[in-house]
Amino acid sequence: MAEKNVEKIESVVIRFAGDSGDGMQLMGDRFTNTSALVGNDLGTFPDFPAEIRAPAGSLAGVSAFQLQFSSKDIFTPGDQLDALVAMNPAALKMHIKDLKTGGILIVNKSNFTAKNLKMAGWESNPLEDDSLMDYMLYDIEISRLLANATEDMDITSKTVERSKNFFGLGLLYWMYGRPIEPTIEWLKKKFKKRPELIEANTRALKTGYNFGDITESFATQYEVGPAPFESGTYRNIVGNHAAGLGLLAAAQSSGLPLFFGGYPITPASDILHQLSHYRNYGVKTFQAEDEIAGVGSAIGASFTGNLSVTASSGPGICLKGEAIGLAVISELPLVVLNIQRAGPSTGMPTKTEQADFFLSMYGRNGESPVPILTPATPGDCFFIAYEACRIALKYMTPVFVLSDAFLANGSEPWIIPQLSDLQKIEVSFAEKEDGPYLPYERDEKSLARQWAVPGTAGLEHRIGGLEREHISGNVSYDPDNHDLMVKLRAQKVAGMIREIPPTEIYGDSTGELLILGWGSTFGAIRTAVMSLRDDGKSVSQAHLKWLNPLPADLGEILLRFQTVLIPEVNSGQLIKLIRSEFLIDAIGLNIVRGEPYRKSQIIEKVEEIL
Repeated sequence: MAEKNVEKIESVVIRFAGDSGDGMQLMGDRFTNTSALVGNDLGTFPDFPAEIRAPAGSLAGVSAFQLQFSSKDIFTPGDQLDALVAMNPAALKMHIKDLKTGGILIVNKSNFTAKNLKMAGWESNPLEDDSLMDYMLYDIEISRLLANATEDMDITSKTVERSKNFFGLGLLYWMYGRPIEPTIEWLKKKFKKRPELIEANTRALKTGYNFGDITESFATQYEVGPAPFESGTYRNIVGNHAAGLGLLAAAQSSGLPLFFGGYPITPASDILHQLSHYRNYGVKTFQAEDEIAGVGSAIGASFTGNLSVTASSGPGICLKGEAIGLAVISELPLVVLNIQRAGPSTGMPTKTEQADFFLSMYGRNGESPVPILTPATPGDCFFIAYEACRIALKYMTPVFVLSDAFLANGSEPWIIPQLSDLQKIEVSFAEKEDGPYLPYERDEKSLARQWAVPGTAGLEHRIGGLEREHISGNVSYDPDNHDLMVKLRAQKVAGMIREIPPTEIYGDSTGELLILGWGSTFGAIRTAVMSLRDDGKSVSQAHLKWLNPLPADLGEILLRFQTVLIPEVNSGQLIKLIRSEFLIDAIGLNIVRGEPYRKSQIIEKVEEIL
């Protein structure tokens, strides 16, 4: 055998793609966890098909998982691909456009049958017509190699075929110097009751690894060293999981029982599933019959003294709108997580979007303001969920958290925080005093009303959807009282501006161009700004984690730049608010494709402006 070359590189972007039954998400998840163990910084982007089970081999059924792993600090799953693994013709058709010229292309030749080629829309076999000459093509008969590797096992050909993702995983492990032992240990735990599956998948993993090592086709291995990390204990965290842990930490800090009332909907369902495992911490999860019942149960739990949460996506938030208005007028603490997806209506339920900002801001009848917070990274979902709970309990109000499918399903290395390092959540309930209890008597600073647990002697009171009289809480139709109560609820939200820390600016504090973003656009913007500044461009970044109210220093910051660019995965929502609040004619960059922004899209727009 010829000796293999080892080439040291800084970062790699890989995408695994295949039929939704080919195990691409599992393949990506295992590679991600192994890279985290090696010490790489990483970012991931799982891309699920919207169809529950599209026909095998069809374009609609393609599932993909992209990750970037690096020896330096990174903020996105990457733009163009260095390597693409395509398990069938449909996966190749859908994703070849993203593979850079000269990139590594690994395909399962066994699946390039006439039937599969026709179903994917190929007029000829791309493995034979020279259409892939721009790439380093490795067409491997994975199915045949696996059949040979397992021929002495008493298992079905279908079981053998299902292990082909582990062949691809093993090959990529060899190519990028990843250890296979952690995955073998994981297989032993995952299939401990099915020893034949442990053996079949382990053989597939080792076959792929040894194929890379033995065959003369692969002359080069690539080495990506560990990234410099702050000292601490890390884990790989997915956005929705981080949000669930943030809610749990808030319950522990506040000393309140956590109640989650919701209804399954992509991509928010994982939060309900995760919290259901924490009954030992006193967490109660209720899967209701519909979205309205889910939020109604959460409001009822809040009335009785629980830290109450509900979660959904755009269609469900629409249904919850009236009940959220009830929480606004009754001034009860409630955390509402909106994990945004592409709309309108059912839209593209597995694809990402940022188009629910106005829905969260204005999507209720009457004047019903609520604070809105938004995470910037998967790990940040923990801290934003925790902060939303703190604000809801301190100010007695519903609070929106605007995440999205990209953050919810993406992952990154996350340093595990200590509960003692988080800001303590203080909670106080009303106590019996002389005279009648006055439910709408307010704290002078926060304007929050007192929280009384029903059934407490001497604290009998009425709240509900009808307008309440100031202080007494009696039903009131007095126009002056209604005007006062509307303004008080608005002032309470506006007063939360003192909770917002000074806005951080990456780059110069003044200059030619400021890129202002919110939510999941953070990584693409940061990466683009770093690249532009390396080229000598006068470009800076500010990123919002509060959308309502906006930071107190934002107007002054915007005025220090000649031009403001606002990228959003919607048709332009924050930009309308910025123009109306600060009279700044910002420029929008609005792409609505169900995909996150790429660094290249932002750089192209900046260069056009400058």
